[in-house]
Amino acid sequence: MIYVCIPTHNEATTIGVLLWKTRKVLDEFDRPFQVVVHDDASTDDTPEVLERYKRTLPLTVLRSERQLGYGASMETLLRHVQQVAPYPKRDCAVVIQGDFTEDPADIVSLVKALEGGADIVAAQVTGERGVTPRDVKIARWVASAFFRWVVARAPVADPLSGLRAYRVIVLKKVFRDRPLNDPLIRSDGWAANVELLGGLAPHARRIAEAPLDLRYDLQVRPSRFKPGKTLLSLARLRGLWSAPSPEAV
Repeated sequence: MIYVCIPTHNEATTIGVLLWKTRKVLDEFDRPFQVVVHDDASTDDTPEVLERYKRTLPLTVLRSERQLGYGASMETLLRHVQQVAPYPKRDCAVVIQGDFTEDPADIVSLVKALEGGADIVAAQVTGERGVTPRDVKIARWVASAFFRWVVARAPVADPLSGLRAYRVIVLKKVFRDRPLNDPLIRSDGWAANVELLGGLAPHARRIAEAPLDLRYDLQVRPSRFKPGKTLLSLARLRGLWSAPSPEAV
């Protein structure tokens, strides 16, 4: 089973088209799938759009009435999947953004890499369609130049990217005995992608990568990316991960 996990906040303009394209891609791929959306306290028409799509595809909607943020929303989805997946060694969770900057067609290459034996498959950004926001370019450069030690804990070429596939058994190893009041992801924004991969990587036998074109040409709203907040979160991770563990003290 492929669990397509979509963290969402106020994406009424894109979530319907994204769900339609996801269903089309996975129907052609001929694998069983379930879409799981976390509606993070949306105040637009996102809940109504999701309700309509429950009639046309296998869709589970989780909702928080108080906005949790991207990192906590993503963890909510992955915790849910590791609880409900019947075959954790075979099933996988794929995280994709709700704003259509990532193409559902790329899910296929991620899943194929998992079927080839990887436990985690990360999308590596090799191209961008449309105009890439200037602050995104700057943040990627600063992260690679000044936070190399942090991103080394997430061993892929582009640890800031959020489009990834995870074998469910890896999620179970991390979340099974981890209480809700001890979140794995404490960062938000792109730093949450680094923190998640850094927490899961030690439990994966093999990590692979697949090429990705970001689709800024399909994005219909301004980016919510905050470069300053992302870089501060990476700095916090650097301090957290460089601190000695309690066992070492």
